[in-house]
Amino acid sequence: MDMKLNCHVYNDIFARPASIVARIVLFVSIFSVWFAFKQPLWTLSFTSNQYPDPLRMSIYVNRLEGQKTDLRDDLREINSLNHYIGMKPLAPEEFPEFTWLPFAVGLFVLLILRAVVFGTLRDSIDIAVLYLYFGLYSAWDFYHRLWTYGHELSPDAPIKVDLFTPPLYGTKQIANFSVDSYPGGGAIALAVFGALIYLALVIAFLTAWLRMRAERRVLRELKNVKEDYCPESHG
Repeated sequence: MDMKLNCHVYNDIFARPASIVARIVLFVSIFSVWFAFKQPLWTLSFTSNQYPDPLRMSIYVNRLEGQKTDLRDDLREINSLNHYIGMKPLAPEEFPEFTWLPFAVGLFVLLILRAVVFGTLRDSIDIAVLYLYFGLYSAWDFYHRLWTYGHELSPDAPIKVDLFTPPLYGTKQIANFSVDSYPGGGAIALAVFGALIYLALVIAFLTAWLRMRAERRVLRELKNVKEDYCPESHG
């Protein structure tokens, strides 16, 4: 019995099953993904004297949309203005992110469902680390896209402007336009998704650590009882 207790208590803490509370938090996190597909990840608006009512463009997980009214299609207007300064048109086929981004988010949902049913503490750590990489790469990819569009201007453009990078966050003056760039509801939903993943990891780790300490305390008590009732004999 003593040997079995030793083996159990000193098992790798990371191989221990995630706690029920951690699994519930992971499961709840999935619902934020639905919202992330419904709302824009990022919104950009372009204001100038010619456009006091700003041109607006929204980036979703799987598409690019401009604001549309009876009198104006903002994405078409933005592409027309970009043509004059030599910028490539903003077309969905130019963004492979609209293919791999939904796939990546769906993969996280599958990993979480697996962790809810079979997951260990190690699985929770793997998901949290992968999501960190995913978030950092997505931010870098977005910034790289902005940099590329502002720095690869056609030399034959009718209007010459200095090379620029549209803002990733905040407001920036570009030529006669004030450009505002801010996260939308989709980005907030993915941030909540990540926060719940990390909350589940903290809960799973603390629960496993507390259980391990309790088991070690029981083992020490059993060892002391054995020594009290079965003292070693010395020749």
